[in-house]
Amino acid sequence: MSDDHTHVQEFFGARAADWDSRFPDDGPAYAAAVAELGLREGDRVLDAGCGTGRALPPLRAAVGRSGVVLGADLTPAMLGAAVRAGRDREGRLLLTDVAALPLRSASLDAVFGAGLIAHLPRPEANLRELARVVRPGGTLALFHPIGRAALAARQGRRITPDDLRAEPNLRPLLSGSGWRMTSYADEDARFLALAVRED
Repeated sequence: MSDDHTHVQEFFGARAADWDSRFPDDGPAYAAAVAELGLREGDRVLDAGCGTGRALPPLRAAVGRSGVVLGADLTPAMLGAAVRAGRDREGRLLLTDVAALPLRSASLDAVFGAGLIAHLPRPEANLRELARVVRPGGTLALFHPIGRAALAARQGRRITPDDLRAEPNLRPLLSGSGWRMTSYADEDARFLALAVRED
């Protein structure tokens, strides 16, 4: 296992048990972000880096029982917390690295990634892997329930110019990975960048 994987598993594994209780008010922000993906009944969607599965209920509501909802995460403890919360009833959980997904090319309609991009060891290659599994014209949502400035303040740091989520950095990163950014919002109450899979 790479050092990047070990670090991610250690970081999130130590926090999995109380993750949801630390952020109890994020549900409406998740639901609103999922709504902006434009999912339809029967669609196939992946929550990449799903953690405790907080996006799975709104994703299931969006695609209905005829749709497919997958949640992929690298940290067993996070998936265990998702199961204890009953979110495994909303989608199939996969213990896997989003950088090497066990999915066919162009097999999904959309990917939802909450808090994902900051934890990708090779962002361009990793976003390219997400593009691989999404059909042309499919969508990607990169989301966080608070904006960059609010998150930096919570963590006791400052935003730096090399922040991957800054629009001048994120737009070319997505473009180089098979995506075209269609909207960008960085507000105190949320961060949400939407992109479409290029042909």
